[in-house]
Amino acid sequence: MEGPVPGEVRPGGPLIVTEDPDLLDDLLRLCAAAGAEPRVQHSVPEQTRDAAAGGSPPPPGAGPGWESAPLVLVGEDAVGRVRGAPRRGGVLLVGRHRTEDPEVWRAGVEIGAEQVLRLPDREAWLADRIADVAEGTGRQALTVGVIGGCGGAGASTLACALAVGAARAGERTMLVDADPLGGGLDVLLAGEHAEGLRWPDFAASRGRVGAGALEESLPRLHGLRLLSWDRGDQVVVPPAAVRSVLAAARRRGGVVVVDLPRRLDDGVAEVLAQLDLVLLVVPGELRAVAAAGRVAGAVGAVSRDLRLVVRGPFAPGLDAEAVARLLTLPSAGEVPCEAGLGSAAGEPPGVRARGPLGRFCAGFWERALAGGGAG
Repeated sequence: MEGPVPGEVRPGGPLIVTEDPDLLDDLLRLCAAAGAEPRVQHSVPEQTRDAAAGGSPPPPGAGPGWESAPLVLVGEDAVGRVRGAPRRGGVLLVGRHRTEDPEVWRAGVEIGAEQVLRLPDREAWLADRIADVAEGTGRQALTVGVIGGCGGAGASTLACALAVGAARAGERTMLVDADPLGGGLDVLLAGEHAEGLRWPDFAASRGRVGAGALEESLPRLHGLRLLSWDRGDQVVVPPAAVRSVLAAARRRGGVVVVDLPRRLDDGVAEVLAQLDLVLLVVPGELRAVAAAGRVAGAVGAVSRDLRLVVRGPFAPGLDAEAVARLLTLPSAGEVPCEAGLGSAAGEPPGVRARGPLGRFCAGFWERALAGGGAG
């Protein structure tokens, strides 16, 4: 298998130290699958080991990667050649021998390894660790779900407006359409013909999905990335694929807004488990409040933080405080009405920054992002 030139600089990728060709092939394959570009060395130069022992510091460029690489993968064959290198985090000892062998653990202690891994048993774990390095380790996205307390509550409108508002505020934003029967958020954003992948394209996803690859594959509309449904017949994505895709969306950082269906199946449960906050949209009508109570009971059993958003106009005897009392939910605000949304003019919700909905979304994100959390 052809790999990088030994010692070649590959910013952001792991350092591989081995002369075992079979092990090198395996590690390069895992790096390629994770989207990482490694650098390969056969040992740590003597200047680097001398500096660790208290000698003169190595000249600039000596021992490239040992101290600067975000992750170091040391083959069992290379233990003797890295012994004496400076202690650092992120060193993994990788081989094919049984990890119960005391000699393997002794070698790991000698080089300061965090983990001793046996391939192929730990390939999936190692691929995830390499992918974390390739994608960076920044803060995960603040992930907000929006669900209607009844039919026609306006949850999709609010989800789109929140995503547009977050993008306008400079946040790295992804909008996820989790309702296959909702008609498609790409239509609501006037982007049904935009190029990019839709949910059915991810139905076969297993294991880890690259965050960067996911982002680049999706349509870009109004400054945000959109994962929506197409017009085909497929309306089910396996829960494992939903879990992988949403986990990738969260790892990319910024903000993720998810438009949720009112029915709860295994796929929706996977989404709810990864949300920081769920907004329940309830019109100010008594029948809508009654329906929302059932939705709140089902969602509240899974969601870590469920809050109420009330939408006027209100029936006689009701207001936002009364609805919150009836549902015993904390309030996240009152969504204002705004004329012209979803009209033939094709103006997406929230694009008018000074409109009532735009101002509501701006205030919501100002509060939600103030401390990097949903509170």
